[in-house]
Order: sequence, then C-alpha cells, then structure tokens
Amino acid sequence: MKARIKWIEAATMLGESGSGHSVVMDGPPDLGGRNLGLRPMEMLLIGMGGCTQFDVLLILRKARQAVTDCVVELDAERAETDPKVFTRIHAHFIVTGRDLDASRVEQAILLSAEKYCSASIMLGATATISHDFEICAG
Repeated sequence: MKARIKWIEAATMLGESGSGHSVVMDGPPDLGGRNLGLRPMEMLLIGMGGCTQFDVLLILRKARQAVTDCVVELDAERAETDPKVFTRIHAHFIVTGRDLDASRVEQAILLSAEKYCSASIMLGATATISHDFEICAG
C-alpha cells in the first residue's frame, strides 16, 4: 500500500492514495489552517469506522442477513498531552434490515473488533475500544 501527501499551503495538504483517490486535509485556523478539509486524526478515526463497517457488512452478508443500512457512530477521546493519541473510542452500530438476528450482528461486530479490523486492532494499542449496537426494522 502506498500514499502520497502533497503540501499545498499553510496547513493544507492533499492526500493521494495508491488506488488513485484524493482527499484534502487541513488544520484549524488557530494553527495556520483554513479549515478546508478533515484533520489528519479525523481521517484516522473515519478510517477505523470504515474498516469495521466493511467487515461487519461482509460478515452479515455471508450470514445471509438482510441488511438495508448500517451506520457507525464513533465517539473518541484523545490524550491531553503530546502525542495526543486516541485513549478511548466507542463505536455505536445502527444496523437496519429485515428479520435481523441480534446474535449474528453482535458476533459480526466482535469478529471485526477482535480478528479482522486492522485499524481497530492498531488503535487498540493506545485506546480502549468499546462497541454496542441497535437494530432497526427496515
């Protein structure tokens, strides 16, 4: 896997992935940024959410669960001193579908957290990561 980060100006950067996609990152105005994009640490948290959601949906599809929507809401805290690593991350899954089996949803989330989601497992080296879920009919 490869990536390239190009400095644009002040605290604005363009991140380019090896798969050919780009994203603008920027810092807050009080640190010289213009608030034109995500903060790098926000990208890291979003990456974890996308990684775990991808796993959960794949596992639920294989379990023949009729998922129609899935949202992961993340709430995180960072250390107050440098390096300001994540110290706590909570992932709340809102899974919508027809006749979903709660035990299958729970199992999918645990498998992602403990075995498959490399982002969660890496961030778990510094952060306490917790999960919960709710199921909505739909």
